[in-house]
Amino acid sequence: MMADRNRVLLLGGTGRTGLRVLEQLLQRGVAVRAIVRARARLPEQLLAAPGLTIVEADLLTLGEEALRAQVRGCAAVISCLGHTISLKGIFGPPHDLVTAATGRLCAAIRSAQPDRPVRFILMSSVSVNHPGVPEPRRSGLDSLVLRLLRAMVPPARDNQRAADYLHRVVGTHDPHVEWVVVRPDTLLTGEPSPYVLHETIASSLFKPDSSNMANVAGLMCDLVSCDETWHAWAGKLPVIVNARPRSPEAAGTERQ
Repeated sequence: MMADRNRVLLLGGTGRTGLRVLEQLLQRGVAVRAIVRARARLPEQLLAAPGLTIVEADLLTLGEEALRAQVRGCAAVISCLGHTISLKGIFGPPHDLVTAATGRLCAAIRSAQPDRPVRFILMSSVSVNHPGVPEPRRSGLDSLVLRLLRAMVPPARDNQRAADYLHRVVGTHDPHVEWVVVRPDTLLTGEPSPYVLHETIASSLFKPDSSNMANVAGLMCDLVSCDETWHAWAGKLPVIVNARPRSPEAAGTERQ
């Protein structure tokens, strides 16, 4: 499969962060193929945007050949899929939305046999532990709370399992799939602003940082279009947080 370096498959493009990813990709002139369950959830001004192709479908029930056709020709796949913040969205099926989608997408990419590795970018959360790296700022109390959350709240377990799948099953030497898991902290609306990237958790669950959705979207778009950014974070789980004004931050890389 010959991939178009300027074409991206986007999942979850009707969500709060996913919509920002879609808007920023189009602003950068990137062609986007977006799989959505309901195209009516997209703003009207975007529906006619040059370079946007809408595929109205349920990813988890899309046939294997149909899904392979969607990933074919794309240089990157971005998944902003997540569980709706409601009682039904948190505790109702599908409990494994993110993990199942990640597995299906990676399998479709492999099956399509791209001529170069496809960049798979997954939006996650700071509640997710890096499967292969210690999180030195994760206190014992934080770890206990997260274990309880994963036991009782399906989305928390789902997000961790999706990251585990990429790290342990796909790994860092797959000839067809490379990946980055983006971990924002408390999501806020707001304009793009300076932000900091960390390889591990930067704050406690009980004293969280914040991450503007526009900044998260900007990072995910940079991972698509900037080779330097991609090579810096491929196979990792960067934590993205808003930069504190004039804070003497020693770790991380500040970006505009």
